[in-house]
Amino acid sequence: MPKKTVKKAAKKTAKKTTAKKAVKKTTKKASTKKVAKKAAAKKATAKKAAKKVAKKSTKKATSKTAKAEAPAQPEATAKPAEVTQEDISRAAYLNFVSRIENGFYGDEIGDWLAAVESLKNQ
Repeated sequence: MPKKTVKKAAKKTAKKTTAKKAVKKTTKKASTKKVAKKAAAKKATAKKAAKKVAKKSTKKATSKTAKAEAPAQPEATAKPAEVTQEDISRAAYLNFVSRIENGFYGDEIGDWLAAVESLKNQ
């Protein structure tokens, strides 16, 4: 083979190998970008999940502390069996004092019945 043909063949092979290398580089870059995007998406998803968990635990902790700190009050769905005579007499006395202070006419039976009714509605 003549020298020119060998040089041309060498140049062609060099071009082919550089072209292959360039293709490999771009493919590698593209796959690296895809992997990076996937990793970023996973991180974002993980952050969102962590935020949700943090919110839930904060809500639970807040509700637990609020329940612990709140004074013991009868629930709105209190059963009539839970109302004691002492509670009724205390409420009747408060009705009596309120009635006297405001100058309204009434008697102890009315105060007692109003107390029973108000405690049932609570």
